[in-house]
This record gives sequence, structure tokens and C-alpha cells, in this order.
Amino acid sequence: QFPFGRRLPCDIYWHGVSFHDNDIFSGQVNKFPGMTEMVRKITLSRAVRTMQDLFPLEYNFYPRSWILPEEFPLFVAEVRMMKDSDPSWKPTFIVKPDGGCQGDGIYLIKDPSDIRLTGSVQSRPAVVQEYICKPLLVDKLKFDIRLYVLLKSLEPLEIYIAKDGLSRFCTEPYQEPTLKNLHQVFMHLTNYSLNIHSGNFIHSDSVNTGSKRTFSSILCRLSSRGADVKKLWSDIISLVIKTIIALTPELKVYYQSDIPAGKPGPTCFQILGFDILLMKNLKPMLLEVNANPSMRIEHEQELSPGVFENVPSPVDEEVKVAVIRDTLRLVDPQKKKK
Repeated sequence: QFPFGRRLPCDIYWHGVSFHDNDIFSGQVNKFPGMTEMVRKITLSRAVRTMQDLFPLEYNFYPRSWILPEEFPLFVAEVRMMKDSDPSWKPTFIVKPDGGCQGDGIYLIKDPSDIRLTGSVQSRPAVVQEYICKPLLVDKLKFDIRLYVLLKSLEPLEIYIAKDGLSRFCTEPYQEPTLKNLHQVFMHLTNYSLNIHSGNFIHSDSVNTGSKRTFSSILCRLSSRGADVKKLWSDIISLVIKTIIALTPELKVYYQSDIPAGKPGPTCFQILGFDILLMKNLKPMLLEVNANPSMRIEHEQELSPGVFENVPSPVDEEVKVAVIRDTLRLVDPQKKKK
């Protein structure tokens, strides 16, 4: 560690936020140039949609999406057309600001006319997606999965998926969206940073209970109910690989412009956070990809209004320590020297 700045070459550079080439001529950097831009909601939607046009059956794990404001007329027209062909179709849509994180600015609508076009979308582009109305519930609650994926290299493409991840739960029992409950974020949005503020949020010392659990504990429950967990894993692996394949062409362009071939430079690796939702039929759907997933292993507990303290979180520790340990083993610079 270099708390006061780096003077010597070293094996692994671990940057906080994004790749920046501060005259790093050797070693390995834990970020790819351009990754932060590539996984923003609009860029990711565009990349996946390009593949959906080419391989519709292979890329059916990403909800139908439109980019606002530019595709607003298209969104209105397509929804009207689908409603005309199937009058019983009563969709819900979720609007996500492009640069938003931690659930910031997300809201649900029933009709395109409900989009808040008052300047916010003009200055703040967004993606609107078909909302997945039939999620798998555990204890009557909706949850999503955060899986950690190590992109070890682009050429050749080398991807590792951590065997365990986090399941992050809503804090109010799920009901299908209606005009009355659309605004109930604790029922519809799984974001940890939103639900932590709910009175029903349960901090647990066990990895099997509470509002944040290990993904493996969910798999155990599903398996005991007779679900085909092997197939679920292979579907998830396929989703991860195909998503990264969709991002790879542009990532290579960024890479070559920052680290041209022949110029000495670092090699890159990166831990990505994949957010996945399971549908009732156990089909995994990609919600988003995070270029900078939190590696904190403690959580904030509110002692009194506005007063927080940091408490160790056994669930985060169990999953994230393993992710970082195995990442360092996989990129181990000593291996090559032996």
C-alpha cells in the first residue's frame, strides 16, 4: 500500500473508482479503461439490444428497453401497438436514470404518458424497461442477486464467476404492481441502499435470514423444494458470458486507445457486480452491471435518527472476502515468475 502516493513500480494497482493511467507502465490494474462508461444503463441497453437484433433467442434475458428522451415516440408507438394486438396486456414499466445508482430516481409507471418529461429526462437521459411482474418470491418478498464476476482479460476473453453472491431483499411483501402500490419502493425495488431505510429491514448475523443473505442459502432452499439448481446456474453463467460478449467490442476500442499494442503498459482485470432477478419460472433476467461494486464488509446501523455506526456484516464478509482473495490468487503475478 502507498498511502502517500506511489513512487515505485508494483505488481497490482488497486484503484478506487475507474481506470486512469497515471504513468503505470507495468503490473496489473484492477480496472479496464472505458468499463464505467460501458455499463451505464443506456450504453449497456444499446450493446445488449444490438445482440438481441442479431440473436434474439440467445439474448432474451434482458427486459425490453427504450432510451429516453430519443426513443420516447418509439416507446409510445410500440406500447400502443402491443396493447392493440392484446387488449388484456396490462404492462408496468420501470424508468431508470442513466447515471443513477443505489435506486436514485427510479420510478414505476403504467402508461407512457406518466413519464415525467418535465425537463428531467431532457437533462437527465434514462432507460425505460418493461417491469418483470412475476419474480420469484422467498418469504413473500421480492429479491435480486448480486453476483461477482472477474473479467481477467479481454484477449483471450477470460471470465470467472464467484460461486456465491448476495441476495438482497425488499422489505415489504410483494404484490403485482397496481396504480395504488406503484410508489411503494420497499415492495418493488430491491436496492439495498433504499431498503436499509425501511423500518422492516432485518440485519442478521446468519447468512440464511434477514434482508441480505448469501445466494447459496437461496439455492439450498430452492434445491430442497425440488428446483433444478444446476440448470439455474448454467442459465446464469450463460447470461454473464453473453453480456460480456456484448460489451467486448467497445471495451477493446477503449483498451487499445489507452494501452496501444507495443507500448509498455499495465494489463487490466476487473471485478463486476451483476444484478440479476429470478422470475417465478427460475429464468434469470439481467437488471444491470456495476463497474464498481461495493466491497464494504460492514453495514450502517441507525442508532438514533441521523446517527449511524458501522457494524460488521457477516454476510458481506463471507462473500466479499472470498471474492477479493480469489481474485488476487487468479491475477497472482508470482505465478508467472515461477
